[in-house]
Amino acid sequence: MSALYAVSDLHVSYRENREVVQALRPVDESDWLLVAGDVAERFASVAWALGVLRERFAKVIWAPGNHELWTPTDDPVTLRGVERYEALVAMARRLDVLTPEDPYPQWTGPAGTVTIAPLFLLYDYTFRPDGCATKEEALAYAHETGVVCTDEYLLHPDPYPTRDDWCRARVALTEKRLAEVTTPTVLVNHYPLVRQPTRVLRYPEFAQWCGTEATADWHVRFDAAAMVYGHLHIPRTTEYDGVRFDEVSLGYPREWQPRKRPHGLPHRILPPGPERALR
Repeated sequence: MSALYAVSDLHVSYRENREVVQALRPVDESDWLLVAGDVAERFASVAWALGVLRERFAKVIWAPGNHELWTPTDDPVTLRGVERYEALVAMARRLDVLTPEDPYPQWTGPAGTVTIAPLFLLYDYTFRPDGCATKEEALAYAHETGVVCTDEYLLHPDPYPTRDDWCRARVALTEKRLAEVTTPTVLVNHYPLVRQPTRVLRYPEFAQWCGTEATADWHVRFDAAAMVYGHLHIPRTTEYDGVRFDEVSLGYPREWQPRKRPHGLPHRILPPGPERALR
């Protein structure tokens, strides 16, 4: 029986993580795989990992993370901002991997049909630390504490003036597309659609790079059967308004290797698999 699986934050610049990717296999040849961003930083590494996964799974659906959108100084592909994103989309299509720019596919399981919606939304600094009323205050606080996301240096929003401007444009575009969906959905985004998962971050000032308040009700409005995300490197299952949120990241080797069950990937989304404890 076909199942829907998910992974995120593969970070294949690490040898140990490349080995994990090489070992990932479907249970059934008809299984689908959702990839919720942060595959790698270098363009060629993203292509390698998506290509390996596409060879094995019946369908692969990718939503970008922030790391794919970086323009590292050692990457021969020097594109920035929207041009880099569009080049990633074109590369994924050549590999027969679905992207947020493609028609949303439908997957049918025992409970019926769902529409899989890979999202590219970014963030707008509205997940601010307590006591910070503005983006400027939140960024100043982050710089004071030394907890500043590398996006501030490597994720360029060109031609948008700022990353939050790019975010607002993506939210508006995506909201219109989701409003046309007539089945339950599985929403796949690199960032959680709600603020609550970021409350467990060791450094709360990092939350401002983790999403937008503009999507706080999307899991309800768009009838989500599940919401899949990564970015936080805190793999767990939580529930908000009766909707299951699955954080499916691998993360860095120093994070996943010490665990009793090192990574447990790919994580089954539908039909629901053995549940990680709801937290």
